[in-house]
Amino acid sequence: MEIRKANIVELESILKLSPQALFEGTLGRVRPTDERIKRLVEPLLERGCYYLIAAEKDNLMGWILIGSIKDQFTDEMIGFIYELYVTQEYRGKGISKHLMKSAIEHLQSEGYPEIRLGVFADNHAVRLYKQMGFSERNITMSLRMPCISQAAR
Repeated sequence: MEIRKANIVELESILKLSPQALFEGTLGRVRPTDERIKRLVEPLLERGCYYLIAAEKDNLMGWILIGSIKDQFTDEMIGFIYELYVTQEYRGKGISKHLMKSAIEHLQSEGYPEIRLGVFADNHAVRLYKQMGFSERNITMSLRMPCISQAAR
């Protein structure tokens, strides 16, 4: 297995699989369209974010999308992990850990003083992130509101 930056053909494969990746990453709460994925990812790629892939021969095993983001309070640029995904057939083989290690190395070599990521609280990946040294920094809370019909407004 090798971990390296994705080429254009691999990027197209990632974008085709990204709706499923986002669906799983949000624990089934979001089912994005291909167009929505494109609107989410293109601006990141345009500002220098990139995918690292885990591949064996011509088989795409998984990917991690990394780049930077500005801290909203300090305006400091920090490294950010936007997405981590391993395809179903390659799960349970330590690929996520290899992708995370590589991402951390890349972001560290680019000089970022800190690396952050966002994850749904119940996502099983939380355990991996803690093993990799990440800790909870802030908590975003949610209150689901009952649907109100248009007529009642």
